[in-house]
Amino acid sequence: MTTDPKASASRTGTDRRSVLAGLAAGTAAAAMPGWVPYVQAQSAAPIRLGFQVHRTGIGAAYGRWYDRTTRAAAERINAMGGINGRPVEIVAEDDGTDPKRGAEVVEKFATQLGCDIAFGTLFSHVVMGSAPRAGELKLPYLVVSEGHHVASGKLNRWTLQPGITDVKSQVQAMAPFVAANLGKKVTMMFPDYAFGHDHRDFFTAAMAAQGGEVIEHIAIPPTETSFTRYFPRIPRQTEVLYHVMVGPAVLTFIKEMGDFFGPSRPAIFGFIDSLEAVDIASPGLEFLEGTYFWEGMPRYAPPDQPDYEKAYRAAVGVDQNGASVSDPRDVSTYAHMFGCWETLHVIKAAMEASGYRGLEDRQKFVEAVEAMTEMPAGIEHPQGPKLFNGRTHQVFGQQYISRVEKGRLALQHVAPIEDGLYPDEVDYTKMSF
Repeated sequence: MTTDPKASASRTGTDRRSVLAGLAAGTAAAAMPGWVPYVQAQSAAPIRLGFQVHRTGIGAAYGRWYDRTTRAAAERINAMGGINGRPVEIVAEDDGTDPKRGAEVVEKFATQLGCDIAFGTLFSHVVMGSAPRAGELKLPYLVVSEGHHVASGKLNRWTLQPGITDVKSQVQAMAPFVAANLGKKVTMMFPDYAFGHDHRDFFTAAMAAQGGEVIEHIAIPPTETSFTRYFPRIPRQTEVLYHVMVGPAVLTFIKEMGDFFGPSRPAIFGFIDSLEAVDIASPGLEFLEGTYFWEGMPRYAPPDQPDYEKAYRAAVGVDQNGASVSDPRDVSTYAHMFGCWETLHVIKAAMEASGYRGLEDRQKFVEAVEAMTEMPAGIEHPQGPKLFNGRTHQVFGQQYISRVEKGRLALQHVAPIEDGLYPDEVDYTKMSF
């Protein structure tokens, strides 16, 4: 078993403001060699960060925790003196987890609300609907989505993903473990839109590289509320069932899967998306015992968690089980929401490195993000160390595999950054603004 320097415990009695003040005291922004931070504030006006948040629609559970994490990060940054001496103001707009509305939100940030940049989008179909408008408006657009849409070259120079890894990297790092430990004949169940298609395409290729085979692809509409009619499509020779579902019906999906298989089932490997914001000890999920999950950041805090992750967990108000410190039934989207925290700290580092003063410096800001490379693990990057590729606008990091043991997730394997690297498919730095 490989152990990890990650996950976190919470001190439920800690006052959040004192925590944030303590975090502000002794930390440095991501290193950018050759750049001198811009210290003098050019204006007392706030830096307005347009937060495109899924408050409603199928992404609402994520949106609520993305919002909570974003506001905690902004509090910390403001406790440190803001950015270039100016306070950070979060300007949040609900996109309904809808691509058309997402483009309208981006336009509102740029033309009505005077936002310096936009960030925060999770669901990939919303990214695909919004990013082209951000490019037209020359609005820096930092997504927290995991889709391969950015690094594939499908978008534009104004769109970046510096705070969370993408699906192609994730599944490439997972496939060797699945093939070596669980089986080589795989059936996949995934949502029928861009994010799910990334899983379909890249995991299929990654398993083939390991001598395995995906023998059936089962695409499910993301708005589906019952899944019993899909399970009979799983071939009998399936050795591994791979699932990655999203939206409000994920608990139904997991329970119906258990009802279908009963005590006899193949090995099961899932992405934690299928259980984000869901208590793994919920009635009806007992059959998950012994199954495996990818986690973007381990939900349950191990005993050897680093101090910086303890501090992060306390700042966002999450306990050692990954639930809200104020309500243990309110389970967080811990495997994804760190992306907002890390993205805000990238924004701070890039604005200070570029001497950002206002809207006329948006291009300088994008170039400053492109210049980033190593992002050491620490309070700015509590999920772990990362490498940013300025050519593809995509960050790479460690990946985590956990096993369900006694109703909890126990970390089994940490895939290093190198396992998720892949050749560039685009060079945005050669594109015009």
